[in-house]
Amino acid sequence: MRTPSRPRAKVKQRVPRTEAQYAATPETFKQTWDRVIEAISNMRSSKVSLTQAARDARVSPRTVTKWGKSALRKGKSGKYVVKKNDNLLRELRFPTPEGDRHIAVRGSKQASFLGEYSNALKLYIQTGDATKLAEFEGKSIKGANGEDVPLLVDREVLDRLASAGRVSFESIYARTA
Repeated sequence: MRTPSRPRAKVKQRVPRTEAQYAATPETFKQTWDRVIEAISNMRSSKVSLTQAARDARVSPRTVTKWGKSALRKGKSGKYVVKKNDNLLRELRFPTPEGDRHIAVRGSKQASFLGEYSNALKLYIQTGDATKLAEFEGKSIKGANGEDVPLLVDREVLDRLASAGRVSFESIYARTA
């Protein structure tokens, strides 16, 4: 005679707040989370609706509202709109003298700051114009764990990395959904 199976305990997934929490999540959740972040970023940068941003990110609007609700609010029309800033965790990529590094940051402001740095870096690598890059001299990015990581602006090191093909501009996001 077969013994009845016990129902599996459902593990409640929570919004990751630290790099360790994000790293401990299953791969399928990481993919979903990255798509939610992508949808919210698209809503903010392209000024598209939740439905359109979710469709573009290949995730349901319901999933975006479930996991990204702290970045959204209901507008006067009753539709969700994105807030000016958010505090959601993102895993981003940027160059160091040793090569690319991944860092988890909290919030859209940190992600935008790293995006501006990436644009300045791209301009320097493609044209040799270091004026925008000089604006990042002595600046750092703050990780979700509180660590301040200095941004690389040493042109000699950047030239070496670029000539070795170790600088990439596809996306600052460490993982692409």
